[in-house]
Amino acid sequence: MNTLPASYLHIGKAADLADPGDRRLFRFFEILPGLLSWGTLLGSVIFSWLFPSWTAFFMMAFVVYWVLRMLYFLFYLAAGYRKMRRHEKKDWLRELSRLNASVSPLGITSWKDVYHLVIMPSYKEPLEVLRASFSALARTRYPKDRIIVVLGIEQREGQEARDKAAVLLREFGSSFFHFLVTEHPQDILGEITGKGSNESFAARAAKTEIIDALKIPYNRVIVSSLDADTVVFPQYFSCLSWHYIAAKHPTRTSFQPIPLYINNIWQAPPISRVFAFSSTFWHTMNQQRPEKLITFSSHAMSFSALVDVGFKAVNVVSDDSRIFWQCFFKYHGDYRVESLHYPVSMDANVAPRLFGTMKNIYRQHRRWAYGCGEIAYAFFGFVKDKSISRSRKFSLGFELLESHWSWATSSILLFMLGHLPSILGGEEFSRTLLSYNLPRFTSDILTISMIGVVMVAALSISLLPPRKPSFGKLRVIWFGAQWFILPFVMIFFMALPALEAQTRWMLGRYLGFWVTPKTRR
Repeated sequence: MNTLPASYLHIGKAADLADPGDRRLFRFFEILPGLLSWGTLLGSVIFSWLFPSWTAFFMMAFVVYWVLRMLYFLFYLAAGYRKMRRHEKKDWLRELSRLNASVSPLGITSWKDVYHLVIMPSYKEPLEVLRASFSALARTRYPKDRIIVVLGIEQREGQEARDKAAVLLREFGSSFFHFLVTEHPQDILGEITGKGSNESFAARAAKTEIIDALKIPYNRVIVSSLDADTVVFPQYFSCLSWHYIAAKHPTRTSFQPIPLYINNIWQAPPISRVFAFSSTFWHTMNQQRPEKLITFSSHAMSFSALVDVGFKAVNVVSDDSRIFWQCFFKYHGDYRVESLHYPVSMDANVAPRLFGTMKNIYRQHRRWAYGCGEIAYAFFGFVKDKSISRSRKFSLGFELLESHWSWATSSILLFMLGHLPSILGGEEFSRTLLSYNLPRFTSDILTISMIGVVMVAALSISLLPPRKPSFGKLRVIWFGAQWFILPFVMIFFMALPALEAQTRWMLGRYLGFWVTPKTRR
């Protein structure tokens, strides 16, 4: 077997495989992330006890590596931020008019031949959140007669979902070329109830009722998968159209905007703001490394590719990254993600009370970290598809595995290893100069890394939306100072959720899809 069979594209977990050998291989890859992370943490304790000197030297090297890695990321963050600001200011409609569309491999003669299909799944989002998202769609500068909008509601939400859809249809029904409302049935066998299954149902309905009915070529339709709280910026569709037409292989490319979690940032408590901007900066930095980029949250792709892979997988939690991997293996590695360097905005994680916010931040990061399950899917595909180059497999595979390992272990190692050798290494080691200097060395190096905190604090202030009248300048200063709580909460809201997610994959205690509650105060 030299390629991944088409029937394997929609694997959710090891139990979905009929062949015992394939099932064991996939199960091993499900266990691998947790095995590495727990092995690292337990190994650090054992080695601190048995080989304290070697562990101390390892810790010094690890701290230096971590700081250099942080500086490396800050370099890309600054470059990504500057490019995003340039792309925000650019007149993309004018750029489209200058673009010679005839050179596109799509064979189109005008950018106006491109349609945008917007799929927005919804479950229990407040009407004000949905209305803000649809208002932003209606305010975009792209011709509305080329925009098709599908609102996917859930049957399990009941009449309340239908009532909200009716209000939006009445207010925005005439704003676009087509406005379709779909109702995703509940309890479909083999589906995980969540965003992916809702989107797949909505996309199939749009294909049948609109695209096929009007005989619109699939390669002239760009699908934007948007979370219900996504507010697109005025030139999003123009920027996306330009990149789609100008791409060398548009139907084998996904397009990733930068998510800014700022819609409700003024109402968010400090801990929520810190993690909202942390996520924003991570994705801004990643836009500068497109060769390692994988789709996340709101993203876009050709409708042609979506049809080719049989739409999004309905039996996975991490559907936004899974659609990339489905296309990657469908086209035997000939698929990539292109950075738009253009923002869309979404909500920070906010609940009515602080404890609720903290609980939701943990759950949200656990759901994101549950994407470690993509390691099993990707590595299994790497083994099966011999036609993909080894360098491509290594580049994507190492990035995927290392990022999840680091997510679960780095903050714990930084906090723990500076002291463990001295505590567990015995009396003989505690008398050495190395034991005396280890905690001081790690502390000094980590203090230097606070320069990075100052930089991201300044960037976070520059991304704040205009202040509301009730918010004074002192609050802006506090927005910068709040970043110094980050080192103290990384373990509880980053490492622990990641460890739980990896442990669940290890033990076969799989998660369902958790919808982040949306609150506007």
